[in-house]
Amino acid sequence: MGHKEWVTEVNVLGIVEHPNLMKLVGYCADDDERGIQRLLVYEYMPNKSVEYHLSPRTETHLSWSMRLKIAQDAARGLTYLHEEMDFQIIFRDFKSSNILLDEHWNAKLSDFGLARLGPSDGLSHVSTEVVGTMGYAAPDYFQTGRLTSKSDVWSYGVFLYELITGRRPIDRNRPKGEQKMLEWIRPYLSDGKKFQLILDPRLEWKHVSKSAQRLSVIANRCLVRNPKNRPKMSEVLGMVNQIVESSVSASPQPPLKSVTSVETSQDTEIQKKWVVRPKTVDCNWFRTWRTKLIRAN
Repeated sequence: MGHKEWVTEVNVLGIVEHPNLMKLVGYCADDDERGIQRLLVYEYMPNKSVEYHLSPRTETHLSWSMRLKIAQDAARGLTYLHEEMDFQIIFRDFKSSNILLDEHWNAKLSDFGLARLGPSDGLSHVSTEVVGTMGYAAPDYFQTGRLTSKSDVWSYGVFLYELITGRRPIDRNRPKGEQKMLEWIRPYLSDGKKFQLILDPRLEWKHVSKSAQRLSVIANRCLVRNPKNRPKMSEVLGMVNQIVESSVSASPQPPLKSVTSVETSQDTEIQKKWVVRPKTVDCNWFRTWRTKLIRAN
């Protein structure tokens, strides 16, 4: 994270507060003979990222009900940023690795270093340098540099298919025809029987078929090429809420396999011992305890 992104992170997390946004506990900024010293201290998120649990290499996997809850939590976070404040914040780098899970498996958006204030004074967009992650960036933003909240909506649609398929948006380790997720799934979407072929093999089709297909309908609305025709995040959240409510009542899924370990417990104790509550942190303290803070990450 560069200095510009560091400042943006502090500025954004210093003014926003929502259960589905990761909290900034403290920060340190100091310039000395060793150069620029920067430190951010966040709330502890022991259950890692959504990307980690979707990886085929991890020993655990997310149940379907947990994936729906994560989709709901992420939509709540984006809705807050886009529509529930006096000003709008565009996340600009929404992806599964930036969605972290707390001790109760609540999903929280993290890494606001690329966030931007939304358009104001009647403007329809913000003109900016194109940044973000390949596979998640909206094509209209990538081609023109015109950033709107609908850019985040596109990224959210990509993320929904990531939850459905268990695949990364771009994976160079797969066969050539399967490396780009959105291109790979396209032939299977119009046929209900073929749709099963794109489902994450770690999920049982008979338990998730209806809600997975309904979730793909929402994803498709988010992935409309014309940004003006994409729904607002509040509308997306409403649709996701309906799926969550019907899925919970119809076919509750078993809980996620536990990934709690001795190492995680030890990390939690370190975090509790060394995290500093004030928003500004004495940099002398930082130099003294820097090693212990690094161990808590």
